[in-house]
Amino acid sequence: MTHAEILSLINRSLVATLAYTDPTGRPDARRVFCTWHRGIGRHLISTNLSSSHAQSLLRNSAACLYFADDTAFEGLCLHGRAQVRTDREAKTMLWHPQDTMYYPGGIDDPDYCVIDFTTDDARYYRFDGKGDLTAAEIAEIDADCALEDGYAKTHGEA
Repeated sequence: MTHAEILSLINRSLVATLAYTDPTGRPDARRVFCTWHRGIGRHLISTNLSSSHAQSLLRNSAACLYFADDTAFEGLCLHGRAQVRTDREAKTMLWHPQDTMYYPGGIDDPDYCVIDFTTDDARYYRFDGKGDLTAAEIAEIDADCALEDGYAKTHGEA
């Protein structure tokens, strides 16, 4: 896969699988709505602070984020760290008016948070092969990328 094809896979994926270690040491995974990206290296996910994955990531930030297109048999596994953010800046960036159905207190709802995932390295898969990306390669790819809403970019404004 080319770098452009990898970025396309990320942008057209509305959800990703977030893998982490739960407090008992068991691996766990959740499907998360993940549309905000800065290239390959940074991804923002809005979620509930009370959720088991957010609570687990507060204890252990090691995580994986997996994007896939099952119809094209493409996959991208990102290894990295996830920071749970409750600051207003991060929460405002991802906020949509319809989010009040999940967070009735609005942007300042105490159960609303943002997971800020930073990629350390990656492995991609496709029917025609696989490959790895190092932190240095990801930094080079992302050098000209801005943080943007991939949903709006590929699906139009909501």
